[in-house]
Amino acid sequence: MNTNLKGRSALVTGATTGIGRAIAVALAEEGAHVIATGRNTERGAAVVTEIREAGGRADFVAADLAGGSAAVDALADQVAGLAGGRLDVLVNNAALLINPQATGELPEELIDRAFAVSVKAPTLLTGRIAPRMAAAGGGAIVNLGSINGVRGMAGSALYSMTKAAMHSLTKSWAAEFGPAGVRVNTVAPGPTSTERNEQIRDRLEPMVAATPGRRLTTPSEVAAAVVFLAGDGAANIHGATLFVDGGFTSL
Repeated sequence: MNTNLKGRSALVTGATTGIGRAIAVALAEEGAHVIATGRNTERGAAVVTEIREAGGRADFVAADLAGGSAAVDALADQVAGLAGGRLDVLVNNAALLINPQATGELPEELIDRAFAVSVKAPTLLTGRIAPRMAAAGGGAIVNLGSINGVRGMAGSALYSMTKAAMHSLTKSWAAEFGPAGVRVNTVAPGPTSTERNEQIRDRLEPMVAATPGRRLTTPSEVAAAVVFLAGDGAANIHGATLFVDGGFTSL
């Protein structure tokens, strides 16, 4: 175990699978006490077990972030208790993954849920936690954006809208909370080899083949970027977007 984040506590939303799980494990490997949250208690318990068996500290809090302010308030209070009153790192990773779909065919309820999970929930959670971080002397918030948040892609209007919102919120929150000692930045992955994306790898391959990196990003590579932005090595980085995309956005 490294000690870059030893003695610090970190909350990772959407931490039960894919990139979120990799982030939780990586933060724990750096010495942080990780509080993972998600809807699936079985997968949450598995993440905690993996971290603890490797010698790290972790707890799981079940939460459905689509539940609005009541769910967010309950989560923030539980996390404060588990973290001993001080949370040092917040990773806003949870998002509703949406299959490509024509804009005119999007059900209104899907639009509402995407906004609730991917934009409203992190806004409410950051609004609860960032002032507490500031009052305790500072902290770091890392949002998960996407290449979809900066590039137009047919059929991805809804998902791209939510990620573009996170990129914009990062800059606004950096301006709002940075002077109080809370750094806010974004990690924006490109196509990543999650379990879900492996099922549609044939559709992703042409996109990946056109990038300088010529391969899918791994969840652990995304997690490493989050760890960097959460740690002291990024002490004067505010409002930035770190792309982990094999060079997709450089083209």
